[in-house]
Amino acid sequence: MAQDIVLTKEGYEELSQKLQVLKSEGRSEIAEKLKVARSFGDLSENSEYDEAKSEQAKLEAEINDIEAILSRATIIDEAANTNTEVVHLGSIVSIKSTAKGSKELTYTITGFAQADPMRGRISDESPVAKALMGHKVGDKVEVEAPAGVFTYKIVKIDVEQK
Repeated sequence: MAQDIVLTKEGYEELSQKLQVLKSEGRSEIAEKLKVARSFGDLSENSEYDEAKSEQAKLEAEINDIEAILSRATIIDEAANTNTEVVHLGSIVSIKSTAKGSKELTYTITGFAQADPMRGRISDESPVAKALMGHKVGDKVEVEAPAGVFTYKIVKIDVEQK
């Protein structure tokens, strides 16, 4: 059985909009590329046609992936969840490694479909988020990662204000 995917309302809307763009503009662009490539003649030795077909397959795969995510999505109401006592999905958590000289890191705990580590948004399925979930400010947590075990102290728990 497929696992539910947790999204914020904003994340659900972003994916829905992206899906509509891919279905309309994306498919139209690919159709035009295929039309132009067909006009070059023999399809068996037509690299433009092969490339356009490959792009079409990638586009359709992305559309299918987004549709699958949206069909299994559970939308969390971030505005209703104002608990800053413990770390939960939607929390903004500041942590600091117990190693000397480390700096404070801040992460927002999201569902995997919205995760973007480069922007500080980590999946609730990641080792760091799993270790933080349910803990309070001042707690020390151990994170088992491929590079080893790390210990962090929770400095602050916040929620996004809408």
